[in-house]
Amino acid sequence: MTEEERETLDDTLAHVRRVQELLHEVVGRLLERGRVHDDTKLEEPEFSKFAQVSARLDEVEYGSERYEELLGELDAALDHHYSQHRHHPEHYQEHLERMSLLDLTEMLVDWKAASERHEDGDIFDSIEKNQERFGYSDTLRSILERTARRLFDAEGSGE
Repeated sequence: MTEEERETLDDTLAHVRRVQELLHEVVGRLLERGRVHDDTKLEEPEFSKFAQVSARLDEVEYGSERYEELLGELDAALDHHYSQHRHHPEHYQEHLERMSLLDLTEMLVDWKAASERHEDGDIFDSIEKNQERFGYSDTLRSILERTARRLFDAEGSGE
């Protein structure tokens, strides 16, 4: 191996190790988000309101008029909740424009889990309805759909 090849190999291996370190840091941050995800729902001023309304929310179609009415019953609890959790677009006045990729990842996983609470729930339907609700671009919608397909859809699981 020439000296130039040896330097290229060393530089490439150092780069690969650094990327691995940084990806481990990202994974660690996502795991921490999972550990504390929506923890404020378990304490006041949120718990009692969510206890009164959550079961009824699960029985109605996401985004429907009845769903929105039930959300209205959670106004103060939701205001508090959104103020505490960056993965909710409502946390920011500009909605998704101020979110990080970590926020968006947790948001997408949250939407997937929420969609599973409804008999007719579907993450792709949620992404579509939420584009209308939050006004995000077609580009972001496409990224969210592609990510959901790769993470949650057996047919799209290949990288």
